[in-house]
Amino acid sequence: MSALDKPSVSNHFLGVVDAKLTSLRKSLEGFGSVLVAYSGGVDSVFLAFMAHQALPGRAVAAIADSPSLPRSELREALQIAADFNFPVRVLKTAEFANADYVSNPLNRCYFCKHELFSQLVPLAKELGLAVIAYGENASDVGDFRPGAEAAKEFHIRAPLKEVGLTKAEIRALSARFGLPTTDKPQMACLSSRVPHGEAVTEQKLGMIEAAESQLRSLGFVDVRVRHHELPGAPIPSKSATSPQLNNLAAPPTKPALARIEVGASELPRLLEATNAARIAEELKRIGYAHVTLDLLGYRRGGANDLAPTTSRLTTSTASG
Repeated sequence: MSALDKPSVSNHFLGVVDAKLTSLRKSLEGFGSVLVAYSGGVDSVFLAFMAHQALPGRAVAAIADSPSLPRSELREALQIAADFNFPVRVLKTAEFANADYVSNPLNRCYFCKHELFSQLVPLAKELGLAVIAYGENASDVGDFRPGAEAAKEFHIRAPLKEVGLTKAEIRALSARFGLPTTDKPQMACLSSRVPHGEAVTEQKLGMIEAAESQLRSLGFVDVRVRHHELPGAPIPSKSATSPQLNNLAAPPTKPALARIEVGASELPRLLEATNAARIAEELKRIGYAHVTLDLLGYRRGGANDLAPTTSRLTTSTASG
């Protein structure tokens, strides 16, 4: 029996969560009206749902559509909004027109959020909504989150954090309300797959999206394809991508290596000869010169984990 299975511990947990939920409802009601920055992730779906419950007819969600958002994520986010009857606006953001974003510094997320919030402010005024809110939660406190700096500049509220709701509690409440994102893995934007200091381009993100789509089509859940530039001349054009893959995928201007991360429990299946060969073939068709598997598995920030090769083992499934 786990600790949370014990009645006293379980009841205490539920009591704390219920108190926070009550505080969240009161906070949202106090806003009068709200525009929610929406991504389709666990936190923003829960916040948009609760805002709609607390402020029926006075809450709107807004999702930023850009090359850093996978098409599948956009479709899913819009479907959730339709299923739970909360209105959503789609905004075309232009962070790729900002050289500070494209150069991919450590604070890249600041420039992304700055672009989003600069569009949310006039939209809130247009719709007559008093407050703008986003899905930062109490578990995010202490993390390096440049986007939070942009939120402060634009006076964006973080009601989940303000009432102390943690990620685990948000998942538990999402399950209570039947939200489909209860067990959804964390899904950072596609730009997070490119190491800081290497330029972020739409072409790279198209390749990454296509590669991750291929892995998910094979049933892998916790998936990241890290895109690493390699020295050398541009590689020649390859055959067209598989019909299953994103049409944005195209050969890179520089040779590139795909470093695959999957959940630790998924590693054995990916290492099966048939799966490994198929994945390598598909990713090379997308345009990758080399395909490797990171045996440390998926972890946050893996794109910038450039430890010496003596401390990491990788298995190459590429030719060339």
